[in-house]
Amino acid sequence: MTATLPTTVQTRAYVDGRFVDAVDGSTFDNVNPATGAVLNAVAACSERDVDAAVAAARSAFDAGTWSRIAPAERKAVLLRFAQLIEENAAELALIDAIDAGKPISDCNDLDIPDVVLTIRWYAEAIDKMFGKVSPTGTDNVGLVVREPAGVVGIVVPWNFPSNTLSWKIGPALAAGNSVVVKPAELSPLSALRYAELATQAGIPDGVFNVVPGLGHVAGKALGLHADVDVISFTGSTEVGRMFLRYAADSNLKQIALEMGGKSPQIVFADMADELDSIAEDLAGAAFWNGGQNCSAGSRILVHRSIKDAFVDKLAALAAARRVGDPLDPSTEIGPLIEASARDRVLRYLEAARSDGATVHGGGAILPDTGGFFVAPAVVDDVSPASAVVRDEIFGPVVAVLGFDTEEEAVALANDTEYGLAANVWTRDVNVALRVAKAIRAGTVAVNGFSEGDISTPFGGFGISGFGGHDKGLEAFDQYTELKTIWISIR
Repeated sequence: MTATLPTTVQTRAYVDGRFVDAVDGSTFDNVNPATGAVLNAVAACSERDVDAAVAAARSAFDAGTWSRIAPAERKAVLLRFAQLIEENAAELALIDAIDAGKPISDCNDLDIPDVVLTIRWYAEAIDKMFGKVSPTGTDNVGLVVREPAGVVGIVVPWNFPSNTLSWKIGPALAAGNSVVVKPAELSPLSALRYAELATQAGIPDGVFNVVPGLGHVAGKALGLHADVDVISFTGSTEVGRMFLRYAADSNLKQIALEMGGKSPQIVFADMADELDSIAEDLAGAAFWNGGQNCSAGSRILVHRSIKDAFVDKLAALAAARRVGDPLDPSTEIGPLIEASARDRVLRYLEAARSDGATVHGGGAILPDTGGFFVAPAVVDDVSPASAVVRDEIFGPVVAVLGFDTEEEAVALANDTEYGLAANVWTRDVNVALRVAKAIRAGTVAVNGFSEGDISTPFGGFGISGFGGHDKGLEAFDQYTELKTIWISIR
C-alpha cells in the first residue's frame, strides 16, 4: 500500500491538446481508498473550464480535422492509440489500482487488455459501417447515411475508470465526434493519461478533452451546456435522472444512460451435482471488484431443495476471499471506494441482522491500514422485501433466496425496478430459453456469469438505463445521427 503513482500522472485538466490548471486554480483532494490518505490535488473544473473544453471540441469538430477525414485515416490513428495503451499498460494498471483501489491483478489481466481490445475493435469497425439506399421508384434515390453527432460529453464512473471510458470513446471517436470526458471525482487520473496518449497517437487537438472536477459542478455544467450534442453517462440512477433534467433544461441533447442493477442469478435443481463450480462462479459474480459493479450478481435465487448446501459452499468461498492491499497480486478484493461506501454497506448488513436474516461474514476489516475494507458477506434467511434484497448496495454483499417453481423464480427475478443483467443455471435448454426470455434485463447469461464481449451490446431495462448501449456495433447509435438524402431524378 506504499507504492507511489507513476511520475507521468497528471492532475490538471486536458483541453485542446494540453494540460491546464482550472481557470480559477481550484483543486480537490483525491484520496487513496486503501489508506485513506490524500494522493494528490486534482484540478476542480468549473463551468468556465467546461466552456473552454466544449469550445475546443466544437472548433475541432467544425474544422473537420477528425470528423471529416477518411475513415481509413481515423482507423490508423485509433490503432496507434491502442498500441500506445498496450505499451503503457503496466503504468495504466498501476494508476487505476492506486486511484480506485482495484486489485492490480484485475487491472493487469482484465481491465487494460479490455481497453486495448475495445479501441482496436472500434478502429476496425470504422470502415465497415455502411449506409443504405432505400427502395424507391425510378424517379428518386433515397440515401440513408450516418454522420457524427458532434460534441459528445462522456461521464464515466469510478469503479471501472478505464473499461467504461474505452466503451464510450471507442465508438464516439471512431464515428468522428469530438469528446469532453468528465471522469469520476473518486478515480480521475487514468482518463487524463488516456487523453495524452490519444494526442501522441495523432488525434488532433481539441478532439479529446478531459475536465476533472466535482459532479455537481463540472458534471452539471457539461449536462447543461447548449453546445453539447450527446451525453453518454454510466453511474447511479440518481445522477442519471439529473442528466435527463439537464437535457430538458438546455438543448434537449440526446442522453444515453447505463445505471445500476440488482441482478438475479437463478440456480435450478437439475444443477445439484455442480454446486461447487456454480458457487465459485457466483462468488465471482457477487464479489468481483468488491461488489462495486452495476451488473454484480447480488441476488441469488436457488431451488429450495439445494439452497442450504449452496449457501454453505458460497459462505465458505466468501470467507476464503483474500481482502487486502490492491497492489498485492494475490489480493482478490480491494477496499471500497470511500469511507461512506464502507459505512453504507455495514448499515445494510446490520439492518439485515435486525430483520432476522443470517449473515455469513461481513464487517469492517484491516482497520490499521486506514483504508475502507469490508469482508464479503452472504445473507440468508431473508425476505424478498428486505432492503438488502431490493437496493443496490454496491459492496461485497449477496442475498440468497429460495424458490420452488420456475414461475416463482421468474417472479422473484423480475421483482425489481432494475433490469441490467441476469444469469440462469440449468441443463434444460427449454427452461433456459423460457426463463431468459421472461426476465426483463438487457443481458441474460446462461450457465455462467457474463456480460458478453465487445461484439454484444450492454445496456438495461427499467431504471438500469436507456437511450443507447455500450459495446457492439449498436454503440454507434449513441454517437451518430441518421440523415436521409432524397434525390429527385430530373
